Amino acid sequence: MPADSPQVRAAQTSRPSQASRPSTATLLESLRRDWQAARPDLNAQPMLSVLRLTRLGAALQAEVDAPLHAEGLNAAGWDLLLTLYRSAPPGGLSPGQLSELSAVSGPTTTNRVARLLARGLITRRADDRDRRSARVSLTPAGRAAVERLLPGHLHRETRALAALTTTELETLDRLAARLLGALEGDSGG
Repeated sequence: MPADSPQVRAAQTSRPSQASRPSTATLLESLRRDWQAARPDLNAQPMLSVLRLTRLGAALQAEVDAPLHAEGLNAAGWDLLLTLYRSAPPGGLSPGQLSELSAVSGPTTTNRVARLLARGLITRRADDRDRRSARVSLTPAGRAAVERLLPGHLHRETRALAALTTTELETLDRLAARLLGALEGDSGG
């Protein structure tokens, strides 16, 4: 199909590019005005704040995930590899311990373990003390992958947060902990 055909032009114009999307600040201001016009009695600020946080989370996740995807990993798989790297004793962790020590839920842990096993990054073997239980640990290839990817990962996270001062990051952490604590029912934050 020629590059200047109507079908190609239609496909190009039907998908908004990142550059054509309004910034979050512009979008939120537009939404605020629209809500004010549609329902002046309504406080739309909670919706706008949640939208800002949602977009922030998505932007941070995209920044961190892009290099992982190039390695065939996603955030959940990477988190399990990091958990095994930093927290596993020489004999490994049980799948339950792996779930408890990572940011990954039980069903996701099972799926991620299977995928990482297939890639040769982890091993799963019967527990020596309880044959009904399993132990998961990094393979040499898994350890090498973490050691190779970790410096770049930390650099990307540092760069993503560079717009904030140390004091602002501490404030952000405190506020995020308080909000998460309230949402998760944990008064300790």
